Amino acid sequence: MNLNTKKIFQKAENGRYAIPQLNVSSADQMKAVVKAAEKLRSPIMFGTSEGESGFLGMEQAVVLANFYEKKTGLPVILNADHTKSLEKVKQYLDAGYNSIHFDGSLLPYEENLELTKKAVKMCREVSEDISVEGELGQIGGTGSSKVFEEKIEIKDEYLTDPKQALEFVETTGVDRLGVSIGNMHGISKVAMPKLDMQRLSELQETLKGKCVLVLHGASGIPDEDVKKSVELGIRKINVNTELRVVFSSAIKEKLEEGEITPYKFIAPAQEKMQKVVEEKMLICGSNGKA
Repeated sequence: MNLNTKKIFQKAENGRYAIPQLNVSSADQMKAVVKAAEKLRSPIMFGTSEGESGFLGMEQAVVLANFYEKKTGLPVILNADHTKSLEKVKQYLDAGYNSIHFDGSLLPYEENLELTKKAVKMCREVSEDISVEGELGQIGGTGSSKVFEEKIEIKDEYLTDPKQALEFVETTGVDRLGVSIGNMHGISKVAMPKLDMQRLSELQETLKGKCVLVLHGASGIPDEDVKKSVELGIRKINVNTELRVVFSSAIKEKLEEGEITPYKFIAPAQEKMQKVVEEKMLICGSNGKA
């Protein structure tokens, strides 16, 4: 993965499309993402949370990402999603990740500012090519990528303030900023929150290209709203819960039929996950951009 990931996002900014980050926790899921990207000639972006990388293995994820970059000829971004500590940032960098998301959004603002600034410095010392993401504002769902039975409240004070965002970006030097505009982690069966497009427009106008904007928690958001957010400046769309649901549901269906051969219940799950990934790439407009 010897590429400048900052340039990949700058290309998306110039082309006014978004790159979907597809979260994975196994080699089987990575393969599903790659098949979709090969078919649509889209850049590949794997995301691994601390839990996902803990299960898959940081070094193993890097080896697989490097293999797929060489095999497909497509650009591959491997992002450390929602990294909560500087110690973890170092571990991801040592392993060879080429994209880091430091998430201090639940910390007091000044602490988030200082820690994110340190995370950026750590990444820059390894390589200027590494794209670094910060997060400001509180995203609904408390970081849980799951299906909720209840409605998730998004309070006004959770939303990212444009003026504060400008200070945050200029002080920390992040390349990407995860923002809260009514989005949530997970899917609510009752009602998904509405995205505040006006606030997104204000963020884009205030930041004026100083960084690219990221939409976390895109699972369950209507396709038209995601497309609109891309039109208004979102350049990275995070998808996790939808992939987990379709993958696990397909496996469950086969197991309930009595299937016990792993490749016979994993392959259908890969196929269904691949289809969802293809849909996300088309919605984001990353198809044909590799």
